[in-house]
Amino acid sequence: MVTSDILLRHLDGDGILRLTLNDTPRRNALSEAMMTQLGAALAEAGADAAVRVVILAAVGPAFCAGHDLREMTAGRAAPDGGRAYFTRVMAQCSGVMQAVVRCPKPVIAEVAGVATAAGCQLVASCDLAVAAQTAHFSTPGVHIGLFCSTPMVALSRNVGNKHAMEMLLTGDMIPAKRAADIGLINEAVPADALRDTTEEMARKIASKSSMTLATGKRAFHAQRELPLAEAYVHASAVMVENMLTRDAEEGIGAFIEKRAPHWQDA
Repeated sequence: MVTSDILLRHLDGDGILRLTLNDTPRRNALSEAMMTQLGAALAEAGADAAVRVVILAAVGPAFCAGHDLREMTAGRAAPDGGRAYFTRVMAQCSGVMQAVVRCPKPVIAEVAGVATAAGCQLVASCDLAVAAQTAHFSTPGVHIGLFCSTPMVALSRNVGNKHAMEMLLTGDMIPAKRAADIGLINEAVPADALRDTTEEMARKIASKSSMTLATGKRAFHAQRELPLAEAYVHASAVMVENMLTRDAEEGIGAFIEKRAPHWQDA
């Protein structure tokens, strides 16, 4: 395990990298330091052939409380009232969320506690999410006069419009079961089964061709922003290129021959 003061990293023998937010005094807030370390860790994971799947977890009762509001408030002391600082912090946060999406390795959120504001955004940005039944989620900016506009981007791409607007307009906490029902997370499980459930999912994914997973993740995000006809053109071109890879040839051959495939990740 490689340890920093606020982010823990552990890579196991199956290629599963566990990134654990570890800033409990600040409820694992997305401080500037946390965003810097998390962004760097995701970039490193994407470039490391030994990493096949990333699990994003947290220590303590909060998965992530969103932005560090004390840092944000201190930024107001600048001559411009904080405009330049707020612009930079929001760009950094948006960059981290997009780094989750751009990472060629699947990213799974493992949520044991509360995920609020940009913390909820972080969960929504992950490819998959599993939560303890005791976990809760919210976009509570309206309570403090600050609409959760950037969390809205990820939230609205995961749940239906009316569910997203309900969370954004009321700021209410929703329990894990409700989060699963509306598609914010994949599954809500007993707290004592959370880690095993997440790691079972991660091991299942890690057993696939990493080239295939990266191809699929990239194509998924590209096609969902396109009109239907363009999405099919794009996806068809991806399928052609995928069919020409060694792993597709091997996987199809193994299926026909009724044997386990031997991936080359290429």
